[in-house]
Amino acid sequence: MKNIKLPAGINRAVNKVAFKMKKHAPEILVIAGVGGTIVTTVMACKATTKIDEVLAENKEQIAKTKNYVEETGFSDKYTEKDYQKDLTVMYTQRGLKLFKLYAPAIAVGTISITAILAGHNVLKKRNVALAAAYEVVNKNFKDYRGRVIDRFGNELDRELRYNIRKEEVEKTVIDEKTGKERTVKEITEIADIDPSSEYAKFFDESCPGWTKDPEYNLMFLRNQQQYANDLLESRGYLFLNEVYEMLGIQRTRQGQVIGWIYDKNVIDKVDFGIYNIANPANRRFVNGYERSILLDFNVDGDILNAI
Repeated sequence: MKNIKLPAGINRAVNKVAFKMKKHAPEILVIAGVGGTIVTTVMACKATTKIDEVLAENKEQIAKTKNYVEETGFSDKYTEKDYQKDLTVMYTQRGLKLFKLYAPAIAVGTISITAILAGHNVLKKRNVALAAAYEVVNKNFKDYRGRVIDRFGNELDRELRYNIRKEEVEKTVIDEKTGKERTVKEITEIADIDPSSEYAKFFDESCPGWTKDPEYNLMFLRNQQQYANDLLESRGYLFLNEVYEMLGIQRTRQGQVIGWIYDKNVIDKVDFGIYNIANPANRRFVNGYERSILLDFNVDGDILNAI
């Protein structure tokens, strides 16, 4: 029989549907499994309502056999061994009838659980693959940044990473001698890319160490940063959640695996991002005009495999 060739448009549509089905296979399996468990419960409830009807004849046979033995007792024609054998057969028949009654529900339930586990396994494999890919990309990016820093220095690396440019802006100030306003020009840095990472957190009134005194807050953060570096040097590793805890910030799931690995060639490796001059709010905080600050931590990434 010759293969039937479908039109190109239909082939593309079929391939597109197949791709989407494969892409969303875990979600489909889990949803089907959850739906199957609901159907299983309904089927089991319906089967339970039919128990008395299905087992009525079997119960009557068992009752008659027991009554016969109670009334006549055992004899050479019908011994106790025969009685036990008959009861075993009748109870086995009862079990088979119960199994047949609940078999559809058991089958659907088994398929549903299998679907949920299969979907979980697919998601688990995908997550492992994504984690491996992330590690490769992260390592390559860190190696690239390391080469840039070695050749051109930290300042150029920071400018390239956040697309920082210098602009001349006009600012109105009051002349201390004359008391009159005058316009001055100053150079400021502008970042086109938000330098805050997904691990950035606010140090504000929600943190136990925060006060209304900006200078005290700056001193507290500097001391905590130094303590974090001392802990990293003494132990060899430091988790982000440990730093969050130092600052009174709520722990996160990512903070359990993200952190720093000690490098003897890097002094004060842990950086809270306090002196990020690309961020105007940070400059105001350091200068004492702001009480709170958005801290951005320069973590190395996932350090579990490096410990």
